[in-house]
Amino acid sequence: MRPFLKWAGGKYRLLERIKAALPPGQRLVEPFAGSGALFLNSDYPAYLLADTNGDLINLYQHLQRDGERFITECRSFFRPEMNERAAYYAQREQFNQTRDRRQKAALFLYLNKHGYNGLCRYNSRGQFNVPFGRYKQAYFPEMEMRFFVDRCGRATFNQAGYVETMAAALPGDVVYCDPPYQALSKTANFTSYSRTPFGWGEQEHLAALARQLAARGIPVLISNHDTPEIRELYAGAEISQFTVQRSISCDGSNRNRVGELLALFQ
Repeated sequence: MRPFLKWAGGKYRLLERIKAALPPGQRLVEPFAGSGALFLNSDYPAYLLADTNGDLINLYQHLQRDGERFITECRSFFRPEMNERAAYYAQREQFNQTRDRRQKAALFLYLNKHGYNGLCRYNSRGQFNVPFGRYKQAYFPEMEMRFFVDRCGRATFNQAGYVETMAAALPGDVVYCDPPYQALSKTANFTSYSRTPFGWGEQEHLAALARQLAARGIPVLISNHDTPEIRELYAGAEISQFTVQRSISCDGSNRNRVGELLALFQ
């Protein structure tokens, strides 16, 4: 099942590779939850899903708690008159101003489906600033949301960083990390999906934490770009390499294939 959200760097197309590399365990811990593609399409007894993006986790928590009633509320934002430029910017302003967490959760889904290319981006003041997407018709992911609800009984959703989340890992857990990738160029950096920067220092810290957990018998699998710097950073891990085609680009004819890797620390 596809995730109900559009998400830069989503792992739906790589699921079989990731699942083949992941060891079995009693709980899957994901410090970078994103769209939840692996959670939706794997079969661990329990899940701990965390992300620094509070709007994302707020949406997941409302959907988990209220299920069908919340889906019905979200559907009201997908009327034809809501798929207009003026309506979109009015709802984006409401999203940035409201303190009603339930309304904010529903609006986050609306913005995800009506905004440009499904991007999630904030300005320096923490305001969502993705422009209108100009879709002929926005898709309401009712079936995908119901599937998500059916899976939620085994899951805990936390707004937390990777350090806190990995510190909560226990023997018997398996950790999958899908951090913001090392940028291939100064203009190819999708790290603004949350208000927390993720630079080279964070890449180094994540690798160090992965080694620490592996030393305790907790395997950690990390996705990233396949670059010499990342290869050196993950030295000693079991590496599998492959190429993928970028799915988010402002130029549809310029979606190049790039190298990615999976590094298993165990």
